Amino acid sequence: MKFLRYTLKTLWRHRSRTILTVSGSAVAIFVFCFVGAIREGMNDLKRRQDEKGALIVFQANKFCPATSHLPQDYETKILKIPGVRDVSPIQVFTNNCRASLDVIVFYGLPPGKLRTARDFQLVSGSWPEFENHQDAAVVGQAVAKRRGIDVGDKFSIGDLSVNIAGIFTADDPAEENYIYSHLEFLQRGKGMNLVGTVTQHEVLLAEGVDPNVVCESIDDLFRGGPVETDTRSKGVFQAKSLGDLTQLIEMAQYLGLACVGLVLALVATTTVMAVQDRVQEYAVLQTLGFSTARIFSLVLSESSILSFIGGTVGVAAAMITLYFGQLSVAAEAVAVAFTPSASLALQGIAISIVAGLIAGLAPAWQAATTEVVPALRHG
Repeated sequence: MKFLRYTLKTLWRHRSRTILTVSGSAVAIFVFCFVGAIREGMNDLKRRQDEKGALIVFQANKFCPATSHLPQDYETKILKIPGVRDVSPIQVFTNNCRASLDVIVFYGLPPGKLRTARDFQLVSGSWPEFENHQDAAVVGQAVAKRRGIDVGDKFSIGDLSVNIAGIFTADDPAEENYIYSHLEFLQRGKGMNLVGTVTQHEVLLAEGVDPNVVCESIDDLFRGGPVETDTRSKGVFQAKSLGDLTQLIEMAQYLGLACVGLVLALVATTTVMAVQDRVQEYAVLQTLGFSTARIFSLVLSESSILSFIGGTVGVAAAMITLYFGQLSVAAEAVAVAFTPSASLALQGIAISIVAGLIAGLAPAWQAATTEVVPALRHG
């Protein structure tokens, strides 16, 4: 701390180089945080669904929601299985089964079951308006913001049009990327003719029940029936739906590592250039009585401050963009929200500091071991 002012003045003396290095580091950490936010969103989605303990009953050997058609009366049969607390038949409609940043997903549920099956808080609109009108829908805040939708508007996609009765927020940020409508409305939509069938059944279990046992019981019940089922916990089902996207996200982690390497390269290059430009200055410091350790720490603090400032700017920009952008990516009607978090921000800053320390080791040693006489003759 005693020589902090000296270090800051040194950086300011070469402000163009400092600004360029800080900017490059900020961009690299910004990308690192974005990659981390997708990973956090995936982990948060699975954790929440595992905690909820819900099961999804889907048609066996089907993938995209448009291909799954289960009899709606399976609901009453599933309710009779020991350990089952409630069952919600759900019709799913999406404009795109492939991975995309702007997928619209409709979930159709019986209006009386929506509030028990989901934990929503309406920020505008009213539940009676939704429950009393079959063509009404409640929209997640993220979708509403992304599409510029407000209460009272009519929203259309393809042949499907709904009147917006409410906008909701949820503890699970992924839920805010969905639109919920009446089950019968989606079944009777133009060109659909799906009355009597649903995409899936969502099963809520009694406390203490083993979900694996219930999954086997449901699939055994309908094995050999009109439509066979594939039952999984909701977290596992969503992870399977996001299969290819999950692999892409895992590959994107290498991009995050590359960003860390970029920070190392930028800071190391800048610090080496600074040491070479000021070799006479370090020789003078030695003649004034500065020890090898002191000069080493001065250069190391310089590289660490450069990296820390760049990392902080990058983290701040990423967190602001993620918070206000409410971004998400979806595949097969399952959305993953880009989730900003304090742990991700701290991780980004910590990585930038560590990168700065590592990047400064070689140039700091070079400056600390400079021979005085040759250095004074330099230039």
